[in-house]
Amino acid sequence: MNERPDFSRFANKAETAPAYFSVWDIHAYYGESYIVQGVSFTVHEGEILALLGRNGAGKTSTLRTIARLASPELARGEIWLDHQPLHNMTSHEAAQAGVALVPEDRRIIQGLTVEENLQLAQIAPPIGWSLERIYDLFPRLGERRKQEGTTLSGGEQQMLAIARALARDIKVLLLDEPYEGLAPVIVDEIEKTLNLIKSQGITTVIVEQNALRALDLADRSVILDTGQVVFDGTAQEVLENEQLRAEYLAI
Repeated sequence: MNERPDFSRFANKAETAPAYFSVWDIHAYYGESYIVQGVSFTVHEGEILALLGRNGAGKTSTLRTIARLASPELARGEIWLDHQPLHNMTSHEAAQAGVALVPEDRRIIQGLTVEENLQLAQIAPPIGWSLERIYDLFPRLGERRKQEGTTLSGGEQQMLAIARALARDIKVLLLDEPYEGLAPVIVDEIEKTLNLIKSQGITTVIVEQNALRALDLADRSVILDTGQVVFDGTAQEVLENEQLRAEYLAI
């Protein structure tokens, strides 16, 4: 176990707010376990960033820290979205500021239909896409709007989880393993959807074990290893660097 560093000598406030979406030197813990160790990156508006690395590299913990969930605990660092500081916010406040996390388990609410899951997301402002617009993007969900959400196929549940995020007025979409357990043809559909979302100016950060698919989709990539950034550049650079992929992504 790593000894917890003393961060008291560092200032908590940046001199200026970074542009659009920036993660600056964040350090986070699960209990005494030091998980995220000084991660920094910037994502431009409407850009797709692939956050990659082996299992245990700190990818999911980084997403959860950005979304300001109760764990992991942010010990130091700053997170900015559209000139708003997220690092002092609760998860509810971060969601109101435009952060949407789609977790790996999707968390479709049992007992509610597809439409009720979407309506629940819109119960309080800021309200995002209308149901009609969502069904235009996801016609399969429109066909199953009265079906219980948890009875959908895995791919349809992933679509519902993304649609539920869009039902809010979001600025950045955080996706944790969106392709997990899905057939390639369904992954193709999800990727088309993410490109359409990108065209609407929504920024996306995707964590995905299927690194090649994520890199084909993404504009840029950040690779983590043991909670630290070991690469920050274009997705194409990763695809062309066999040594980098072998060392940190095992591909």
